Amino acid sequence: MSALIIDGKAIAAKVRGEVAVQARELAARGVVPGLAVVLVGEDPASQVYVRNKTKAAREAGLTVFDHVLPASTGERDLLSLVERLNSAPQVDGILVQFPVPKQIDAQKVQRSIAPEKDVDGLHPESAGRLWAGHPSFVPCTPLGVMRLLKESGATLAGADAVVIGRSNLVGKPMVALLLAADATVTVCHSKTRNLAEVVRRADVVVAAIGRGEFVKGDWIKPGATVIDVGMNRNADGKLCGDVEFAAAAERARAITPVPGGVGPMTIALLLDNTVQAARRRLPR
Repeated sequence: MSALIIDGKAIAAKVRGEVAVQARELAARGVVPGLAVVLVGEDPASQVYVRNKTKAAREAGLTVFDHVLPASTGERDLLSLVERLNSAPQVDGILVQFPVPKQIDAQKVQRSIAPEKDVDGLHPESAGRLWAGHPSFVPCTPLGVMRLLKESGATLAGADAVVIGRSNLVGKPMVALLLAADATVTVCHSKTRNLAEVVRRADVVVAAIGRGEFVKGDWIKPGATVIDVGMNRNADGKLCGDVEFAAAAERARAITPVPGGVGPMTIALLLDNTVQAARRRLPR
């Protein structure tokens, strides 16, 4: 079997196009979606992420409010900025780029963002609403995974799905979304016994464990759909996912590559969340 390679770049471009249409429609009604992006420090990877998010947002017709703060910024000053952004009517979404410097409590920052502007979906209220079945904002990466599954033609109702990883950013919200889609979900992690056997039963595998090529190709059930959230570097310094791609592609029905799979979807769904947040400003 030769798997369908799920083109995350093309699907993300499609989502960004949909966002641009919605942004124009909102602007025609007097509402220009606004995204505030806060970067603290000079971490090179964070600078790249912020630059890519800002560029994509502007191309989609969003207004971007950039806030670049020095690495010496104190927690109180960052929280004060977030509070001002919470009160700013032209700001619909707030994105604080993590990690933040060690003198700042990241969880406190996440909790300080107004839930109605939490387009990253990391506020405890956002998590609670997701698990209660009344989601407001969902973390962008798992939301992007769901779109990839839909676009690839995966059947989720009644499917056996395995999520490898239990982070608040990907694993846990991924489980909630799959359950809401009527899949039967098993969540695995570093303490899971007989992980290979668990994965071999899965119709859908979402790997988000952060270990390069950890999931072996012969673990994949023939005909399964494999979504690889990992982003690692192998011994040769090349980017690779959490799944042994070439071997898995011989067995899977469909699989995401790394890079070019899940990664582009994260930014696209951030923009979509921001546009949805902007809708609250429409006259009722």
